[in-house]
Amino acid sequence: MDRMPAWADAILVPLFSIVLAAILSAGVILAIGESPVEAFKLMVDGALMRSSGWGYTLYYATNFIFTGLAVSIAFHARMFNIGGEGQAMIGGLGVALVCLFIPWPHWSLALLGATVGAALFGAAWAYIPALLQAKRGSHIVITTIMFNFIAAAVLNYVLVNMLRPTGAMEPATARFPEATFLPTFQDMFATADNPLFRGAPANVTFFIALLACVAVWILIWRTRLGYEIRAFGHSETAARYAGISPVKITVVAMLISGGLAGMMALNTTMGEAERLVLNATEGAGFIGIAVALMGRSHPVGVLLAALLFGFLYQGGAELALWTNIPRELITVIQALVILFTGALDNMVRVPLEKLFLAIRRSPKSAG
Repeated sequence: MDRMPAWADAILVPLFSIVLAAILSAGVILAIGESPVEAFKLMVDGALMRSSGWGYTLYYATNFIFTGLAVSIAFHARMFNIGGEGQAMIGGLGVALVCLFIPWPHWSLALLGATVGAALFGAAWAYIPALLQAKRGSHIVITTIMFNFIAAAVLNYVLVNMLRPTGAMEPATARFPEATFLPTFQDMFATADNPLFRGAPANVTFFIALLACVAVWILIWRTRLGYEIRAFGHSETAARYAGISPVKITVVAMLISGGLAGMMALNTTMGEAERLVLNATEGAGFIGIAVALMGRSHPVGVLLAALLFGFLYQGGAELALWTNIPRELITVIQALVILFTGALDNMVRVPLEKLFLAIRRSPKSAG
């Protein structure tokens, strides 16, 4: 067998891709007259060396875990869900309706209700593209991209004309009732003598994201439905022969994917803003694509990739604050990571496969 071991595919290929992206990024930083070494030290200090920095890193990572898992589910069914951004927007609408119009006695119950609302609204927004793919053959990439724009228009209309408080100018809902406020890491872990995570938006939703990773692992590798999704993704013809319905798998996989993307709103809408605002997703739906690619559509890989992108987001904010490096450079770095882990994946994979093939054959040659 000419392919490299599974551990090398899961670890070495993404690692070398990150190294190549880092080298090119260092060149860009040098070109604008800054030191790559000092920039990296500042990113590490701002994102990892202080509890407040960790709080922001984990806040961003939480968003990327949900959207990365959403893309991964669709990947396993051989679909490219580009609609995580729109599904997260509509999921935020579900969170807002649950929090504003149901009198919750405690945040824990509100979190359960909001989780259901976010998942249902996100899944509902993924349902029509899924049905069009399954029944009409409409390409899922095109329909989910278009639904992102429709979601933005719908959310804008609802906020301006239906949910905006009387007399308010900003397109946003009223603040949620205090009983729905989620505990932040500062609330959970800080003490009078040790004020950890001061001002950071990381909250209990991070643990919901970790549970989602476990749930996706169980679903994909320990259930019949997960087996059917993977079988369909490997070969539609073989899946049909085995009695697996392509329509069912397409729709169900996209419903789960949309539901996970919608749950991202728990972190941004319920946990951080405590109200629904426009542009709360901030591109996390698209970052989820890179997270899924780098994480090889495995929940553990998605978690690690989400932490990396959380580090890049928070570290980039530190660079923009303390240096002349623009915030947009982090977008360039993210684009390079996506480029090497996606479009140029074979540039890293092929040499490694040849290396492992040579290692396997070397004892035979010696003999």
